[in-house]
Amino acid sequence: MASTQARLGQQALAVLDVALRVPCIFIIDAIFNSYYDPGSGWAGAMGKVLVRVMGVLISSMVLLLSQKALFKFYTLFFAVLLGMAAVLINYYATSHIDFYSAYYKAALGFRLLPRNGPTLWLGMAAVQLVFGVSYVFLLNLQSVFAALVVLDIMIPLWGLMIELPADVRQLVAVFSGLVLALNTAVCLAMRLKWFYYSCRYVYLLVRHMYRIYGLQLLLEDTWKRIRFPDVLRVFWLTRVTAQALILVYVVRAVRRESGDATDGGSDSQGYLLSWDVFWDLTSNLIISGCDSMLTVLGMSAVISSVAHYLGLSILAFIGSTEEEDKRLGFVAPVLFFILALQTGLSSLDPEERLVRLSRNMCLLLTAILHFIHGMTDPVLMSLSASHVSSFRRHFPVLLVSVGLFVLPVVLSYALWHHYALNTWLFAVTAFCVELCLKVVVSLTVYGLFMVDGFSNVLWEKLDDYVYYVRSTGNIIEFLFGVIMFGNGAYTMMFESGSKIRACMMCLHAYFNIYLQAKNGWKTFINRRTAVKKINSLPEMRGDQLRDIEDVCAICYQEFATSARITPCHHYFHALCLRKWLYIQDTCPMCHQRVYVEDESRDRAAFSNNNGGYAAPQDVAADAPPAPGDNQHGHPDAELPADGAAAGVQAAGGPGELDNELLEDNDSIEYDEDEWGTQNGSTPIEEDYINDDTDSTED
Repeated sequence: MASTQARLGQQALAVLDVALRVPCIFIIDAIFNSYYDPGSGWAGAMGKVLVRVMGVLISSMVLLLSQKALFKFYTLFFAVLLGMAAVLINYYATSHIDFYSAYYKAALGFRLLPRNGPTLWLGMAAVQLVFGVSYVFLLNLQSVFAALVVLDIMIPLWGLMIELPADVRQLVAVFSGLVLALNTAVCLAMRLKWFYYSCRYVYLLVRHMYRIYGLQLLLEDTWKRIRFPDVLRVFWLTRVTAQALILVYVVRAVRRESGDATDGGSDSQGYLLSWDVFWDLTSNLIISGCDSMLTVLGMSAVISSVAHYLGLSILAFIGSTEEEDKRLGFVAPVLFFILALQTGLSSLDPEERLVRLSRNMCLLLTAILHFIHGMTDPVLMSLSASHVSSFRRHFPVLLVSVGLFVLPVVLSYALWHHYALNTWLFAVTAFCVELCLKVVVSLTVYGLFMVDGFSNVLWEKLDDYVYYVRSTGNIIEFLFGVIMFGNGAYTMMFESGSKIRACMMCLHAYFNIYLQAKNGWKTFINRRTAVKKINSLPEMRGDQLRDIEDVCAICYQEFATSARITPCHHYFHALCLRKWLYIQDTCPMCHQRVYVEDESRDRAAFSNNNGGYAAPQDVAADAPPAPGDNQHGHPDAELPADGAAAGVQAAGGPGELDNELLEDNDSIEYDEDEWGTQNGSTPIEEDYINDDTDSTED
C-alpha cells in the first residue's frame, strides 16, 4: 500500500513538473511569433529587442530549473500574483460608487456575488481573506507579520463598509497596496541569496557534467530531466485545444448573429457543425499547429507518442520481443522534423503549408510502413526456420505482411488518381513499390523455408535459392536508391534547394547507395570464396564414409552421400561448412584456418570428430593392411564413438597413446607457456589472482 501511494505521489509530481514548465514554452513561442516593428527609432527598437531577449532568457532559465527549484519559483510567483490580485480588487472596489454594476459588467454577466451591500462586502472580505492567507502561506511569513499582512489587505474594505469619502477610500487602498508591494519586495530580496546559489549550483553541475561526460550526454540528461518531449506534447495539445475552443465559439457566435443557427427550426442543430465548417476548422488548426519551430517540435512529440504505441501494438500482435523494434517512437518524429526543416514548413504560407504538411505525412507514412516491415521480417524468418506449425502463431505476422503489401498499393492508387506526376509523387510511389518488393521477398523466403520444413529430404539448394531471392531484392532496392538520389538532385536544383536537403542527400548516398553496394559486393565475394574453398577440400564417399560412423559437427546429421575434409582433419557436410565459411574462415572444431597448404595434406590421415581416423581413399585401396589392422584400416580393437578413454585403452602403448591424443579432434592443443606448466607450477589463474590482489593493495 505504501509503495502504491509513493508511486502515485511520484506520478503526481511528474505531472505537476511538466505542467509548470509548459508556460515557459508558451512565452517563448509568443515572443518569437510576435510582430516586430523596426520603424520606431533605434531606442525603441533596442528596447524591444532587449525585452525579447530577456523574456527568452528568463523563460529558458525557468524551463531548465530542477524540480525543487521550479516548485519554489512558482511558489513565489503565485504569491506575487495573489498580492497583485488583492491590491487590484481593493483599488477597484474603492474607486467605484456602484461597485456591483461595474463588477457585473466586468464579469460578463455572471452573477457570482450577491447584490445587496452588506452581503457583497462580506463576500469580498471572504475573497480577500483567502487571498491574504494564501499569500502568507506561500511566502512562509512569521505569525506577527502574517497577521499584519492580512490586516493590511482587509483595511480598504473596512473603509468601504463605513462609507468613507471616495478620495479617502482611494488613498487608503493605495497605501495598502504600497505596504503590500514593499513587503513583497523585501521577501523577494531576502531570497536573492537562494536564487544566486541555485544558479551557481546549476552552472557548476552543468560544467562538471560537460567536462566528465561531454556535450552529448549533458544534452541527453537535460532532455530527460526536464521531460522535454512531454512538455512539448502538452504545449502543442493545449495550444490546439484552446484554438479549437476559440474557433468553435467564434463560428457559433457568427451563426447566431446571422440567424443561421437553427438551420431549419431546431435550436439544438445550432451546436452541430456542418462538414465544410468542420473541415475548415480542422485545416486552420493543422495550419496553426505548425506555424513555428516550437509548434513543429510539439507536433513531432505528438507523432512520437502515436508511433510509439502503434509500434508496441504491432509487436504485441505479431508476438515479437525485440527491444530494437521499439524505436518507432524515436524514428518517426525525427523523420518528420527533418522533413519539416527540409521543406521549410513553418515559414510557408498557410495554404501552401497545409499542402506541404500533407505531402510530408505521406512520406512519413511510407517510412513507418518500411519500419514495420523491418519488425515483421525477423519474426517471419524465425517462424519459418524453427518449423513452428501453429496457425495462430503464423496468422498475425502474415496478416501484417499482407497489409504492408496492400496499403502501399492503395496509397499509390489514390495519389495517382488525385495528383499529377511530380517529384514528390514519384518519391512516394518509389517508396511504395520498394516496400511491396520487400514484402514479396520476405514472403518468398518464408515460403521456401516452410517448404523445406515440411520436406523429409535435405534441400541442399535452399541456401542458394534464398540468396538468389534476397540478392534480387537488394539489387532492385539499390537501383531504387540510385533513382531516388537522382530525384532528390533534380528537386534540389530546380524546385527547392536547401542545405538540409543537400546534407540528407549526402547521407542517402552514403548509407543507401555506397554501404549497400559495398555490403552486397562483400557478401558476393564471401560466397564465391567459400564455394572455392569448399571445392578445394577433399571429399569422402562410399565405404570410407560409412566406416567412420559419425555425424556432422555442425548440424548433427549423418553423412548420407559425402563429406568434406578440412586441412585439420575434421569433416562436415559441404553445405554446412559453406554456411560456416560465410561467417568466418576457421574450422568450427579447432578454429584453425580452412585452407589447403600442400597437396600432401590431401593424402594425410583423416580423423573423425570423436578421435578415430582413417587413411585416404586411394591409399586405403592400394596399400595392404597393416599388422593388427582389419581390412577397413581400423585397429583390431574397435574404437567406441564416445569417450576418449575408450580410445586410449584400445591404443596399447605410450607412443601410440601420444599419437592418439594428437590425432584426437575434440582436444585443443595449448602452449604450456600460455596455460602454465604441468610439473607443479602455479597455474595461470592463480598468478592472475595474485597480480590482481597486489594491484588492488597498491
